[in-house]
Amino acid sequence: MLLIFKILSIFFLLANIMMLLSMILSKKSFYDREKNSPFECGFDPKSSSRIPFSLHFFLITVIFLIFDVEIALIFPMIITYKMVNFMNWMKISIFFLLILLLGIYHEWNQNMLNWTN
Repeated sequence: MLLIFKILSIFFLLANIMMLLSMILSKKSFYDREKNSPFECGFDPKSSSRIPFSLHFFLITVIFLIFDVEIALIFPMIITYKMVNFMNWMKISIFFLLILLLGIYHEWNQNMLNWTN
């Protein structure tokens, strides 16, 4: 246990030393205006390069990722239905799909799936 602690301490120390050296030795200047400005044919930009981002895009993305992971969990259930007792498999599958449907209903009920301005 002590050996593992020593090895991890050495790796942690080496990683911190490398990060510190890279920060000290880097020649990147944060004050260089031309390199940090967006390129528009040599002219100064007329408007901000950052446009307002609708938070609804983020919510839709999170909902998609959650349900995408749940769909990925359904695929092994399809493959294993021949390997287990059919009634137990059916109960688990219906319970899992019920959770999915309740989640979609909750998102719909909270108007997270409706696009509003």
